[in-house]
Amino acid sequence: MIFALICTDKSPQGFELRKQANREHLKYLASLKEKLKFAGPFTTEDGSRPTGSLIVIEAANLAEAETIAARDPYATTGVFESVDIRPWKWLLGHPGA
Repeated sequence: MIFALICTDKSPQGFELRKQANREHLKYLASLKEKLKFAGPFTTEDGSRPTGSLIVIEAANLAEAETIAARDPYATTGVFESVDIRPWKWLLGHPGA
């Protein structure tokens, strides 16, 4: 099952925390291998500053998706103010379709 993790950074301290945890966050995402479908930051309108993240993963169920989200270094270091996890159906633009 596919899940979208819609993550919102704390403001204003999220930006500094994000810079500090970025390397570990990227390593963590890479460790998910085929479970990670795609990921990237939400930004300010001009694209100059991240404000959150969209991470799309495959997990067996909501509990596994919650565990994956909770182990992300951005979550463990307090970058995220909130993480909304929603089941998602990849309908259009799927590379395997």
